Amino acid sequence: MRAVVTGMIGTYPVGGVAWDYGQYALGLQQLGFEVYYLEDTGCQTYDPEAGTYGDDCSYGASFLESSLCWLSPGLEKRWHFRDVHGQALGLGLDEVADLVAEADLLLNVSGGCLLREEYMACRRKVLIDTDPGWNHFVNYPRWDRSPGWLSTHGYRGHDFFFTYAERIGRPDCPLSTLGLGWRPTRPPVILDAWQPRPPGAAWTTVMTWDNFRRPIEHEGVVYGSKELEFGRVEELPQHVPAELELAVGGTDAPRERWRSRGWRVVDSHSISRTPDEYRSYLQQSRGEFSVAKNVYVATHCGWFSCRTVCYLAAQRPAVVQDTGFSELLPTGEGLVVFSTLEEAAAGIARIEADYEHHQREARAVAETYFDARIVLTDMLGQIGL
Repeated sequence: MRAVVTGMIGTYPVGGVAWDYGQYALGLQQLGFEVYYLEDTGCQTYDPEAGTYGDDCSYGASFLESSLCWLSPGLEKRWHFRDVHGQALGLGLDEVADLVAEADLLLNVSGGCLLREEYMACRRKVLIDTDPGWNHFVNYPRWDRSPGWLSTHGYRGHDFFFTYAERIGRPDCPLSTLGLGWRPTRPPVILDAWQPRPPGAAWTTVMTWDNFRRPIEHEGVVYGSKELEFGRVEELPQHVPAELELAVGGTDAPRERWRSRGWRVVDSHSISRTPDEYRSYLQQSRGEFSVAKNVYVATHCGWFSCRTVCYLAAQRPAVVQDTGFSELLPTGEGLVVFSTLEEAAAGIARIEADYEHHQREARAVAETYFDARIVLTDMLGQIGL
């Protein structure tokens, strides 16, 4: 069988993003699929050195090719990137149109790939919503108001709809279903790629600051990103003896204020230039401590981080803000949730008191709930494959 996986590796060329989309491709390869990678976003590409977006995709395309080759040599020649002007790199336009038409599955991860007319021939077009809140309150309604952008089909042109918002449709989750039958799914992780290494001293996370740029307002409620949640735990270094480090991207992050409160702060690009560098940073951490985007927390949608699953697979315990997933996943051993500063401090103390036990439990959570073979087999079964 043949699958085409879409992504944004060249559009946002940093190591963590390569893993976000690459693990879908690798997981389908593990299940016996012949996999191709397609990137056709209609967007400018990001320059991580300058921190700006532009039309020149040379860095992004080169990063995409090298990352796919490193992740799986089988993908080295099986990729297509269409730039903002419609020019193709990698596989040609006609060739990729034929591949998609003949594929058993088009997996549109994050919905970043435009649904051009030539892609509609694929018999199973699957949308995976990885950013609930932004998508359901802003992006998808915008598509409904302006259908046919760039002469393409919108998100409703897919055949199946999956989301990381596992609690969508429940009374206390205000995310709109938009009249669609959303199916819950989780971020997959390739367990063999995240073998444990000796832990380092610092609890870490990798994040982009204020990545909405402006708040979201929906039915009179204002939602935001991590900038609305981090203040709850900004004083954490003064409450735990552990070393805490933030790898942060974004131009407006209050780095000096954080340092004055005891955080170590590094530039996220410095640890994520390649997928290998990013993996090493997570593997050499002691664990992950992270808040979630406010829109995930406030909607109680059950979203879980594709970054956190990598920490867990690398046998790194995680203390992370609850978005409602604690109703769906076991917590307290290896994976600890918090909603307040006091709970965050207690979570780190709990893990440090029996660190090796929580290491083993972290890996067990990844193996049981996020193994790509389990996540993708479940998805494939729901779409008739």
